[in-house]
Amino acid sequence: MDTDVLRWFQEVADGRTVTEVSELDGVTQSGVSRALARLESEVGTPLLRRSGRTLRLTRAGEVFKPHVDSMLRRFDDGIAAVGQFVSPETGTVALAFQQSLGTWLVPDLVRSFRARHPDVQFRLTQVRDELHGLPLDGGIADLEIGTRRFRTGPEVMRPGDLAVRTEQIGTEPLRLAVARDHRLSGRQRIRLRDAAKEPFIALRSTSALRKLAYDLCKQAGFRPAVVFEGDDLTNLRGLVAAGLGVAVVPAPRAASPDAVADGPVRYLEIADPGAMREIYLTWSAERPLLPAAELFREHVVSRVTVGKVPALP
Repeated sequence: MDTDVLRWFQEVADGRTVTEVSELDGVTQSGVSRALARLESEVGTPLLRRSGRTLRLTRAGEVFKPHVDSMLRRFDDGIAAVGQFVSPETGTVALAFQQSLGTWLVPDLVRSFRARHPDVQFRLTQVRDELHGLPLDGGIADLEIGTRRFRTGPEVMRPGDLAVRTEQIGTEPLRLAVARDHRLSGRQRIRLRDAAKEPFIALRSTSALRKLAYDLCKQAGFRPAVVFEGDDLTNLRGLVAAGLGVAVVPAPRAASPDAVADGPVRYLEIADPGAMREIYLTWSAERPLLPAAELFREHVVSRVTVGKVPALP
């Protein structure tokens, strides 16, 4: 059994005629037909049945095809991997990242990397900071940049979890966001206990940032009264700007300090210890990174080392 006949089977199963397959691949129609017949003989049952001018899958063919698709994808991945080993400058990096890092950190890392490796492509996906979410976008991505630290010891891993490696690459200070006309907006620095009686706005309870904010408030001696929940930081900032409450969030990155200072939301420095979130780089411990992804991992580690994340305005 060779890959040509499997691809012909795949193409016919996807709706092409034997004539179209023969013309596309430069072989005779009889050659394609004989190859498909040999495939059925090796499998031991008919996989295709004629319906007019086209061939349709039999029930056995329907069972067989997903395995052919999977095998050919893995085969093509292997060919691509070999190609990348020969020329790692032409690979593709599948990168998952947290939305709030997609406005400043991720663009800088991709831009600076492509300045050196212009032919490497990126496939980008966004992930939430869910406490119990799967890393690497469920295993689809090569690398993830986010604020979740995945614990992978045998005592904390669940059946089916992905084994990963996680490295801290930076920290990001948290701020107390208040509306511009809020009673606390004139301060530059604040202790969270001074906001203990304020209504709070937070991400959903499954969020890592929500837990971090709760822990900071608990450390300050109170439990925050959450009156609104949002799906992302943009929602939270909008609710704060409307005067509906305060929120513990990272300050947005801006072109200049004045862009934040003159906005509808003020971001007060939190004096409480631990008022920051850690940023991590995660990759699989089960399979080696392909060369392009490994190049990018090394670039991230060298460009964003612990404590070297660009300062907030």
